[in-house]
Amino acid sequence: MPHVFVYGTLKRGGSNHALLAAQRFAGPAQTAPAYRLLQLDGYPGMIRVETGGRSIEGELWEVDLPCLARLDELEGTDLGLYSRVPVALLAPWAHCAAETYLYARSVEGRRDLGVRFG
Repeated sequence: MPHVFVYGTLKRGGSNHALLAAQRFAGPAQTAPAYRLLQLDGYPGMIRVETGGRSIEGELWEVDLPCLARLDELEGTDLGLYSRVPVALLAPWAHCAAETYLYARSVEGRRDLGVRFG
């Protein structure tokens, strides 16, 4: 089953967490320091950066394929809002093949959130 790293409204307690409720929580996780977390319109967006990256805090979930399809729909992958891509995680998940959702539109003028949302 695929592993997905979530960092915003999909986390436990988040407004969209119900989509993950029947899935398996693998544990807390952090990305390698190659990302930035930005404030969008009421939700965060993570982007990959070449320099000045941070280790973003989130959760790792093991999901089934129907759930993955629902997550893609929520994240607007078919609309070009987010892209589901491989993500580099720190130990103990460094060797886990995981994916995440990166924001795919312009981030000009967006506020940096640091390492966590919420």
